[in-house]
Formats: sequence, structure tokens, C-alpha cells
Amino acid sequence: MCHLFASQDPESYAFETRSMRLNGQSTSIRLEKVFWTIIEQIAASEGMTAPRFISTLHREVLLLRGEVPNFTSHLRCICLVAIEARRAGAAAPQQEAA
Repeated sequence: MCHLFASQDPESYAFETRSMRLNGQSTSIRLEKVFWTIIEQIAASEGMTAPRFISTLHREVLLLRGEVPNFTSHLRCICLVAIEARRAGAAAPQQEAA
């Protein structure tokens, strides 16, 4: 089992820094490339670019909760939530058929 995780391509977990504007302020966000890929997929499903999705998400989080102490960790968690939601959505029809 550990081989599955240990054999991951180092390129997938290499950091990538992207500059963008969040609520009118320039900032940089540093995430592993695999998370950028997931964020791009989420954004596309929402009909947005990744920077626009992140900016919209940041604004909504500020309105709901106030300042986020670690926004990049929040983005990683969003990716995990999206994966779980996809898995649950994909599993639902199979469960009904059984």
C-alpha cells in the first residue's frame, strides 16, 4: 500500500506559486501542482478561471467567517471536499443499482 503513495511523481507535489488579486490586493498563493489542477477543475465546473474562483471563494469566506488564518490550507481542504463530493456522486448510482 505504501508503494502507491511513495511512488508518486515528485512533479505532482512540487510547489507552484501564482500571483493574483484577492479583493483588490495583489498576493501570491503557493500550492502543490496537484492542488492547482484540482482548483482549475473546480473553477471550470463553476464556469470561472482559477483566479476568479479563488477570489470569489476568499470573498465569501470573509463574509461568512472573517479572516482565514491559513487560506492556502483552506484551499487544500476545498480540494479534498471536491474529491469526496465527486466520489460520493459517482458512488451513489452504483449503490442504488445494488
